[in-house]
Amino acid sequence: MVLIAGAIALIVESEVDAADRGFSSTFGTRVVAYSVASELVGRRLDEVGIVPPGNERRPLLVLLHGRHDRTRHSSPISTKSGPESMLSDALLSGLAQLGQRAPIVVLLNGGRHSWYHDRRSGRWASMILDDAIPDAVRRFHARPDRIAIGGISMGGYGALHLAALRPREFCAVGGHSAALYESYSDSAPVAFDDAADFARNDVFKAAREGRFNRLPVWIDAGTRDAFHDAGAAFVSLLRARGAHVTYHVWPGAHTASYWEAHIAAYLRFYASALGRCHR
Repeated sequence: MVLIAGAIALIVESEVDAADRGFSSTFGTRVVAYSVASELVGRRLDEVGIVPPGNERRPLLVLLHGRHDRTRHSSPISTKSGPESMLSDALLSGLAQLGQRAPIVVLLNGGRHSWYHDRRSGRWASMILDDAIPDAVRRFHARPDRIAIGGISMGGYGALHLAALRPREFCAVGGHSAALYESYSDSAPVAFDDAADFARNDVFKAAREGRFNRLPVWIDAGTRDAFHDAGAAFVSLLRARGAHVTYHVWPGAHTASYWEAHIAAYLRFYASALGRCHR
């Protein structure tokens, strides 16, 4: 274990063992567990970093997990939640397949059901943007000018929301089975504090305002995903505003097996966007 005095807090960093962690091999990467203490949400949050081999300075890919009780399929590893719920052979092997184009990946923590926006329970969006991402850039010596962000389910909404807040800070954004709602009345009870909170953090409104027009955007969902229709409506809105959108609908539902089947495609999208990015 290495003790690192960071700008935010005293942080413990350790290697993650593959045993009982949702993956059988690191596929040549270094998987690191660490934590960040943030006053913005009033707690210490466990995070995961995945570092490809080599000494060159790499871009950074931020991936956001889904709601804790919905991220894993039933299996012997289903007890993991938060960032660790995203660790899998599919993710690590997909990253290894990128070779020299592989970014550093950080799996950041959004709590149980923050939906990654500033709200009564804490300034979750500000925490990701102002604490967790700068910490990851410093900690892993990533390139601050080449950052992409994506997420699954709740994290898919979160990635789109954060990119809309600061579009010039990202090279691409992806929503994978993103938990999108076209109105407050359609939303899950835990997603927003009230109608005013929804209105302040409405990604459909952000799209109408052109907040995604300069970003490559990826959206996908399964044919049997409850969020399929909202995702399709979001894509239509983006395209009507002239945004560059990659959109896929594949067979499947709102399950880990669906995401793991397509994670290599997600990673190729982010690697290509990061490689072309000029900010």
